[in-house]
Amino acid sequence: MVVISDPTVLRGIAEFYENEVGEAIIARTESLATFRELGPPDLCHIIKTNPKALVKDLGSYHYVLGVDSSSSATLAAYLNSLSYSIGPVNPKQPNPWKLRSGTYCCFNAFSRVDVRVEVRIPGGVESYAVDLRGDKHPITNPALWQETFVSAILRAILDDNDEPDGNDGRPLLGLRKLDPLPTLSVEKRFLDAAAAEFWKGWQLGTEPEVQVATYFSNHLTNGVMKYFTESGRLNMAARFLEGLFEKDAEVAAALARSYIGDDDEIRAVKTLFDGIKRMPHSYGILLVQVDFLKSKGKLDMAAKLAKMAVTASPSEYVTWAKLADIYIQMGDYESALLALNSCPMFTYCEKDAQRMPPPARIHLPLKPETPDKDPSPNDAKAAAAQQQQQHGTIYDDNDPRESEVHPELQRLPALSLRGTFAKAYALLIRIVGKIGWDALLKHRSKVFVMEEEYRIQRALVEEGAALADDEEDNRSARPQGEVDLLGVSENSSALPKAVLKGDEKNEEKKEDLIAWGGDEEAEDKKGKGKASGLSEEEAAFFMNGTESGDKADAGGFESVALDGPEETKDAGLTIDELLKKAGGGTGSAPSESVVKTKEPQDKMGSVDGTRTTTRTPNARPKRTSVALTFRTKRLCEKWLDNLFMVLYNDLRLYTALKQEMSQYRSSDNTGPYKQLLFRKTGAEWEIYGDLALRLGHPEDAVVAYRLSLEQRFSARSWLRLLSISAEGVGDIHGAPPGGEKETGAGEAARIREALKAAVKLVTVLDRAFVDNTFPSPISRAIFALIGKYGYQKVHNVLISMNVPQKSYRLITRYFEYAEVFRVKGVDW
Repeated sequence: MVVISDPTVLRGIAEFYENEVGEAIIARTESLATFRELGPPDLCHIIKTNPKALVKDLGSYHYVLGVDSSSSATLAAYLNSLSYSIGPVNPKQPNPWKLRSGTYCCFNAFSRVDVRVEVRIPGGVESYAVDLRGDKHPITNPALWQETFVSAILRAILDDNDEPDGNDGRPLLGLRKLDPLPTLSVEKRFLDAAAAEFWKGWQLGTEPEVQVATYFSNHLTNGVMKYFTESGRLNMAARFLEGLFEKDAEVAAALARSYIGDDDEIRAVKTLFDGIKRMPHSYGILLVQVDFLKSKGKLDMAAKLAKMAVTASPSEYVTWAKLADIYIQMGDYESALLALNSCPMFTYCEKDAQRMPPPARIHLPLKPETPDKDPSPNDAKAAAAQQQQQHGTIYDDNDPRESEVHPELQRLPALSLRGTFAKAYALLIRIVGKIGWDALLKHRSKVFVMEEEYRIQRALVEEGAALADDEEDNRSARPQGEVDLLGVSENSSALPKAVLKGDEKNEEKKEDLIAWGGDEEAEDKKGKGKASGLSEEEAAFFMNGTESGDKADAGGFESVALDGPEETKDAGLTIDELLKKAGGGTGSAPSESVVKTKEPQDKMGSVDGTRTTTRTPNARPKRTSVALTFRTKRLCEKWLDNLFMVLYNDLRLYTALKQEMSQYRSSDNTGPYKQLLFRKTGAEWEIYGDLALRLGHPEDAVVAYRLSLEQRFSARSWLRLLSISAEGVGDIHGAPPGGEKETGAGEAARIREALKAAVKLVTVLDRAFVDNTFPSPISRAIFALIGKYGYQKVHNVLISMNVPQKSYRLITRYFEYAEVFRVKGVDW
């Protein structure tokens, strides 16, 4: 990091400087046609000038979220505030650089236009809209500002740039985030505007797992639900949706979720009953009922409703995924795999982003690192050092070698899973967590056609087709009236009428069996059935076993003479014994009675060296039960087969991780422990932590994240630890795993670990001028602690930690927000 002495930069705001003034505005205009949903973050472009020097103007821009865009006046006020951020480098001399003009761009996701406000200093304010073709239009309809206001707030609420995997793993550099709803009055104004635009919310799109946006699943509804869920104020969400439910029954899905989250299950059940009565085929209402029944342990009823949801909307991923989830809960893993295989998968669409030309340079402001205690008023040097701005990032102090990662870890396929594929992979991991990898493979082989089975089946089909062609050639070349050992000509007058008069159905079945072994084999099976003393129905069932859906294959006989010792030998055998003798029962090697011969034969198959002119049996091996099992199984989708390979790679690396963990726990802190640290970099331990967390092992993930933080600073690892501690998952300093009741000491330890991570994050992020309160992952974790343990207990634990005064002031703003907005748990 370097000390900033450039008078052209803004204090506390990241900037991207242009090569040519105005190129950022041109690039955004060209990208408007690519915006599909809510649009990218707002763009603020400014032009700086120095009237006292003969230098050209400078153009710079930055991204921002949370600015009030309800009118041109509010956007002009934000642009005007930037003029006060150009401070003097030397307090004794004024800064010659001034803000000449600025343009604020905010995308209206409802009308699909880019609303822009241009401010000229000195001068006036001009507001206009730019459509997807780049044409300018004056803003004459006041409703356009209301749509722009709602769009901007939803972008700020649904943005995940500060999450551990924010913006699809590629966080936007230099994004400035402000609180979108800083006061209750602004929140009320947003809810009124959102209610007015609610019926157009489906135009905004929805989450990647849903194919078609509805009234209960779109970015507007999801944004409102996310805002109130993370703050524990679902009673406000219910109040917002109650009036809308009267107009459309589909709103019952979101309204019932709000009631359930607010512990008002009676009103939730009444709402679901009313909604399903008015709209019985709404899969959203059915899915809420499924979740409610699952929470009550009524899995059989939940499975029936999940099937109804699939019937109501078979093209949606969420319905099939919910059915697979219920089957996993019930322990029916084969049905879960079949349901998962039937899920319709959608191509993941990345979030809207604008392509910008490479900047000439980037300014990333950074506060100097200060000691734990605030400097005294008499220490002028320390106070001046705190006011001096630097340039860099919060990761500049890390050793570059700690960011090196083994190529195998960088190429993990699970890291690239998004949307429906990531959700399906999570379901697959749940199955493995319950039954293990070996059992999963067994269930997989029972419901899906394996590669070896498919190869054998294809070979049998090709062989049957070839034999059918040969048989047709033999029939055409055979003279009329010729009789052989395996069949006779139908034109011969010497044949009995019983042979000539055949049932048409049997003839059709016989022709079907030609593909599995020729007409000779069909006649052979018919002869054996009669000689065994079976009835006609049993013989027909035995002949057509490949079509009856039985568990054994009925084909595979060798051709023998109609009269002989083998006929009497088979007399009295049951169907199962005949199937076993034919080789179709177990698919094992042929039995000895079939393989062995009673008399020596020559190479031509004759006895005692005398060659006969009879036709020889088919020389192919006996068929197994593959033909029938092939018909009772499903073909595994390619994407699901790839997920099995992804899961295998993750489990293989996790096994290596467990070995590292066991070595770490069994060693002391002097010898082998240091060798363990030297074997893995901080970035590699972070990847191992993500791997363990992805596979459902939060205890191992906590250990890996802590090892990573001992070697380097990582906001991502701190956020993971904060989330694990706040959600009550895993073993944190003696706290029992989730699901068991914690003791008082375990609760205090969990709260202390979460607050420790929160204090560390807010202190470091404050150096990078990140000062937004809500929504953010830090506020979500703190509000979850308050909702679970109460405001007083969490606040008392914070006081007992004796954190530095500066860090205490930074962390208390979250508690002040909780008091103002009445977050759940603030009263106790």
